[in-house]
Amino acid sequence: MSGSDPSLMTRMRQQRNLVAGALLTLLLVGAAALSLVWTPWSPFEIDMTAKLQAPSRVHWLGTDPFGRDVASLLLMGARSSILVGVIAVGIGLVLGTAAGLLAAARRGWAEELIMRLADFTFAFPAILSAIMMTAVFGAGIVNAIIAIGIFNIPTFARISRASARQIWTRDYVLAARACGKGPWRITLDHVLPNMASVLIVQATIQFAMAILAEAALSYLGLGTQPPQPSWGRMLAEAQTLLYQAPLLAVFPGVAIAMAVLGLNLLGDGLRDLLDPKLSRKR
Repeated sequence: MSGSDPSLMTRMRQQRNLVAGALLTLLLVGAAALSLVWTPWSPFEIDMTAKLQAPSRVHWLGTDPFGRDVASLLLMGARSSILVGVIAVGIGLVLGTAAGLLAAARRGWAEELIMRLADFTFAFPAILSAIMMTAVFGAGIVNAIIAIGIFNIPTFARISRASARQIWTRDYVLAARACGKGPWRITLDHVLPNMASVLIVQATIQFAMAILAEAALSYLGLGTQPPQPSWGRMLAEAQTLLYQAPLLAVFPGVAIAMAVLGLNLLGDGLRDLLDPKLSRKR
C-alpha cells in the first residue's frame, strides 16, 4: 500500500532468475500441451527409409534410427516428463508434508519415529528403489513414479517439520493456543498457510529432480517404456550413434538441461520473491 513497498509485479520483474525460469518452464509446459493436439509427425510412425536424416524442412530436427521424427519425439517426451514430475512430486508433497506437520504438532515419540523413517527412506535413492521395484514388478513408468515419489516424501517431511517447528513458536500461534484451539486446528489455520511459500519453492526444485530422475531411469531402461517417447531413452538410443549422428544425443540432452535449469531458476526466484527477509533487503 505504501510508496516504499514495491508491488508484487515490480518485484517479480526485478527477479531475473524468476523471469528466466518462468519462461523456460512455460516452454516445457507449452511443448507438452502442444503434443496433446499436434506434432509434426506421428511419434509412433516407423519409416526405415527415412532413418538418420539430418534436420530439414521436412523433419525439422532430423530422424532417429527408426525413421521417427525427432521433433515429435521431443514434444511427446515433454509430456512424459511433466506427468512423472507432477505425480511424483504430488506424492511427496502430500504425504511428506502431512508427516512433517504431524511430527511438529505431536513431538515426542511420534516425531522421533517419523524422522527415523525419513532417514531410512533416504538410504534408498529413487534409482535404487526403481531397480528393486523393477526386479519384483517389472519396468514401467508407474514403478518409476512410485520410486521417485517415495524418495520425495522424506524431503518434504524434513522441510515441513523444520518450518512448522519455527511457526509453532510464533506469538500468533501461542495466542491461538491460549484461546483454546487444538493442535490440528492450529496446524490447518496458522501453520500450513504460513509455510506454503516454502513448500511451493521446494516443489519446483523437486520437480526438476524428478525430471532428471525419470530421464536417468528411462536411460537405464527402467522408466518410460516403448513405444512411449522419453528423453532419457532417446539419449540411450543415440549412444551408439554419436559419431554417425551426434545431434540425436544433443537434442534430448539440451531438452533435459533446459527443463531442469528452468525449474531450478524458477524455484530460486520464487524463494527470493516469497521470503519476507529477502524481500525486505531489496
